[in-house]
Amino acid sequence: MRVQVCGWGWGVIGELEPSVDEFADEVGASGPVTVAGLATRGGPVEGVRTVMAPSGVADVQPAEMTVRCGAGTPVADLDEALAVYGQSVAIPPSGTVGGALAVGHSGIRRLGYGPIRDTVLQIRYVNARGELVKAGGPTVKNVSGFDLCRLMVGARGTLGFLAEVTLRTRPRAPFEHWYVTDRAPAGVQRDLYRPTSLLWDGTHVWALLEGHEADVVAQASAAGLDPADDPPELPDGGRWSLPPGELGSLTGRFVAELGVGIVHHSLPAPPRPVDPAVAALHDRIKRAFDPDARLNPGVTVL
Repeated sequence: MRVQVCGWGWGVIGELEPSVDEFADEVGASGPVTVAGLATRGGPVEGVRTVMAPSGVADVQPAEMTVRCGAGTPVADLDEALAVYGQSVAIPPSGTVGGALAVGHSGIRRLGYGPIRDTVLQIRYVNARGELVKAGGPTVKNVSGFDLCRLMVGARGTLGFLAEVTLRTRPRAPFEHWYVTDRAPAGVQRDLYRPTSLLWDGTHVWALLEGHEADVVAQASAAGLDPADDPPELPDGGRWSLPPGELGSLTGRFVAELGVGIVHHSLPAPPRPVDPAVAALHDRIKRAFDPDARLNPGVTVL
């Protein structure tokens, strides 16, 4: 890794291991194949040839607030590299970057940071023919055409294997702290200005506030919040998606992300009907991108 001075400031240039070209060659053009990461969001398809995506932080441009890295890079390593510049990325802090994007689940900071798909500016992925494809652009103003980046986020590697991604970074807050209260959720939401996260377990509301320490402490005090050591532990039985009006009917052990509609429940998510038109569209896209169903065979998205 080396430091390079560019017209916009300092940037870090590194190498990916393996290279994206080597990764494409390994994926190849025939036979079923699956991609593996750190297995924090499920392991690779069993009984299928396994490949590993490139890893490493290739390029940090702090003035442009972008970073380019291999899809196999652990999120913790990327966060450590960006901390030097007082920046971070809005990706849940576990597993690999590519795994997080492939699953498409935003973290509990989505309320303040936005959905994970908005973090992606450009991708290079390997298609079912073993070819490298580039989509998006390193800056928003350079993007045109179909938004394949958003299509790949949440596709679970069934349309292509992510090799390299360029992500939007954000300033790292000078201070952050969790707070808790037994006030009603509606009142807490009303009294806080742009909280980073609001979690509710049916009895208590946890709020993550970021900013300058004096401002955070003053806002928490005005809203009647007490300091908390940590957020609540999230149940891992199922990840539900509910409209706000249905949160009040929840029973059992759960933690809801207020303002987002995600509920972490101790029970699996109830089955939901799939619109036949949506299912047909998914099938058409899958056949167009992977006609032989060789990429992560058996993995479903709907």
